[in-house]
Amino acid sequence: MASPHSSLGDPAVFKSLQEIIAVQKEKGWDEAWKAEVTPWDAKAIQPALKELVETEAVNLPRSGRAFVPGCGRGYDAVYIASSLGLDTLGADISPTAIKAAEEYKDTVGGPENVKFEVCDFFAVEEEAAFELIYDYTFFVAIPPSMRQAWGKQISRLVKPGGYLITLVFPILPYTDAGPPFYVRSEHYEAILGHEWEKILDTIPKKTLESHVGKERMLVWKKL
Repeated sequence: MASPHSSLGDPAVFKSLQEIIAVQKEKGWDEAWKAEVTPWDAKAIQPALKELVETEAVNLPRSGRAFVPGCGRGYDAVYIASSLGLDTLGADISPTAIKAAEEYKDTVGGPENVKFEVCDFFAVEEEAAFELIYDYTFFVAIPPSMRQAWGKQISRLVKPGGYLITLVFPILPYTDAGPPFYVRSEHYEAILGHEWEKILDTIPKKTLESHVGKERMLVWKKL
């Protein structure tokens, strides 16, 4: 089990984030980054993602393009690009996050096949453009009223035969407060519908201490 690296388990930090977003809406994400109120930032690659790739539990694509919405500091986007060899786009609505991602890439000597861009996930217009999309904490960052739109956009962006990795976190008792908004595995199933087949549903063996009992790895294949 990996050691904790961040404020992921600190309710006070989540409360501060919620207050920022309540007042500033979408612009609040950049303000949160500027204020370093980023409880989702594990300051490391997600161990559950590394476990998925290294164990080859799923035959993930090794060529083509990947997309990481809400990429934050870019740990997982860099890892996907380097481990799977996919041309990877990390996107975030926060310019401060993208600057941090570029700095992280430079610090670790990240590969040339990962790029970072300030953009709104819902405004991306490419169709059937990606072999893989990875979602960690993006789904829970958006209001539940936008989840249907999330599902439609995911389905539009991924090629038939492509994959969606959803690292479901944080799985916590019900609350109507957010972000992060209340989530369960079945919420993805209800939204993705008949266009997708769930091919993996597991509790990661490798995880952060702050994630124990609060995460699940789901992998979907586009039909």
